[in-house]
Amino acid sequence: MHMIKQLAILLFIFSFSSCNFTKVKKRPDAMSQAPSTSIYSFTMPLLDGTQQSLAAYKGKKMLIVNTASECGFTPQYEGLETLYKQHKDKLVILAFPANNFGGQEPGSNAEIGAFCKKNYGVTFPVFSKISVKGDDMAPLYKWLTQKEQNGWNEDAPNWNFCKYLIDEQGNLKAFYASAIEPLSDEITKAIKE
Repeated sequence: MHMIKQLAILLFIFSFSSCNFTKVKKRPDAMSQAPSTSIYSFTMPLLDGTQQSLAAYKGKKMLIVNTASECGFTPQYEGLETLYKQHKDKLVILAFPANNFGGQEPGSNAEIGAFCKKNYGVTFPVFSKISVKGDDMAPLYKWLTQKEQNGWNEDAPNWNFCKYLIDEQGNLKAFYASAIEPLSDEITKAIKE
């Protein structure tokens, strides 16, 4: 019954929403302005409460994803884990669970961690649940979605599993909407560049 409810929600959204689930947006060659702050200035809590500085990932690409455990896109955890295992020498996946879309991440941090491990064998960093839109948007997501802060992008998540690619120098390189699979050509080519 729960799965039927999820499918009904997804069908409603796909049928009546102006959301673009397949959008890919890349940083222009000439950025309109320099970022006001560095992504490496952020420190975020992991699921267990440990503080993790994003500066620890300098020199690697980062794929930042807003996740949810009860979404039609939740199976993307499998692709994210595969991508991470294939490229972990130069890429880290950073998952940020959020309950902003359809109430599809209602669990506690402990429940989220258990779900990710049991169902998808997730080994990449999963952070504490945050908000990725609205008045309580986490500062990291303000950086990802405000041109004044990141230098060019204004695309905010319009559903779960939107992805932001950061290069080895901490520049936001691309935005991928929810339906862009982790192992898609768009993402895998960008990681290899």
